[in-house]
Amino acid sequence: MRDELDVALDAARIGTDVVHSFEQKNFDYHYKGVNDLVTDADVATQEAVVEVIREHFPDDYILAEESEDEHKLPTGRAWIIDPIDGTTNFAYGFPVYCVSVGFWADGEPEAAAVIEVNRNEEFTARRDGGAWLNGRVIRVSEKEDPDKALIGTGFPYNDHSMIEEYYNLFRTLSGEVQGIRRPGSAAYDLCCVAAGRFQGFYEYALKAWDVAAAGLIVKEAGGVVTDWERGDEWLTGERIVAGNSGIHDYLLRRIHNTISAPHCSSIRDPG
Repeated sequence: MRDELDVALDAARIGTDVVHSFEQKNFDYHYKGVNDLVTDADVATQEAVVEVIREHFPDDYILAEESEDEHKLPTGRAWIIDPIDGTTNFAYGFPVYCVSVGFWADGEPEAAAVIEVNRNEEFTARRDGGAWLNGRVIRVSEKEDPDKALIGTGFPYNDHSMIEEYYNLFRTLSGEVQGIRRPGSAAYDLCCVAAGRFQGFYEYALKAWDVAAAGLIVKEAGGVVTDWERGDEWLTGERIVAGNSGIHDYLLRRIHNTISAPHCSSIRDPG
C-alpha cells in the first residue's frame, strides 16, 4: 500500500492535469452562493482526485468542496479536498489557483499536497517529517520585524459581518508592514508563508478545504498556525493566522486591537 503523502501528491497531480485540460476551452459555470463560483473544471477535477484516493483508501472519509453530500466535520481518517482553490481566478484567467489535497487522522493533519497549477509548484508536507517545494526543503522566513514583512490576506466574498473592522485592520497593517498581497487563493498564500515569500497571513470566512493541506505545510516548515484566539480551531473555525513566530504574534495583536467581540474575543491573551 502506498502511503498517504504519495497518494495525496498523485491525486493533486492528476487533478492539475484536469485543470490544464480546461484552460484552453470554453467551460460552464454557475453560482452556488453569493459571489461563489463553481465551474465544470472544479467538478471534473474533484472527481479525478477522489478517484485516485478511493483506489488506495476506499474506506476513508472524503470532505470535498464540490460534493453534494452534507459537509460534515472530518473524523477518523479523512481526506479534505479543494479541487480548485482560487476558482474565481481560474474562471477569469488570472494565474493563481491550486489543487489542494490534505489527509487528516483523528483530528490531526498528517499529509498534504498543494500544487499551484500555472507554475507547477508542488508544495508537500508530512507530519513531523518536514515540508518541501518541488522536493526541496522549505522553511518560513526569519524576518520578524513588521516593517520588513510581506503579508498575505484575502477578502471574504460572501461574509461581510465584520468587513468594516476588517478594512480598518488592513489600513493599520498597510502603514506598518512592507506590503500586503491578495493573490486570491488561501492555499497558495499559506504555501507562500511556508516557503518564506510571505512572513505572515490572516483571513476569515475560510472553509476546511481552503486550509487543510496548506496549514500543515506551514507548520512543517517551522511556522505557527492558529485561529484568532491562538487556539487550534484553524481548520473549521473560519479564522486563521499563520507566519513565523514573531509575525504571527504581531498579526494577532493587531487583530485583537481592531476586531471587536464577538468576532474576536480576548479569552486567550494574544501576547
